[in-house]
Amino acid sequence: MAGRKDDEARVALPADCRMAAAPALHAALCSALARPACVLDGAAVERVDTSALQLLAAFRRDAVARGVAVRWHGASAALREAAGLLGLARALDLPATQPA
Repeated sequence: MAGRKDDEARVALPADCRMAAAPALHAALCSALARPACVLDGAAVERVDTSALQLLAAFRRDAVARGVAVRWHGASAALREAAGLLGLARALDLPATQPA
């Protein structure tokens, strides 16, 4: 059964999703774990580093373990490319392409 939209946490990743953004992103992801579902929006990501991708992978692992449904609203080419280079695309369950 799908959760109601008001039960979903929504986390928009910043355009510059690198180490400087990690504390705010971490706080948003931790809050999202308290909800039954989370929508991650990575459409605006222009720059991303390994630490941010590791944080997202850890979040997804913890969410699955807690039964929190996670889906992507969008994932930029930069996000998909970086995750692919690091072998994290599957762990993040990224969409293959950006929706039109």
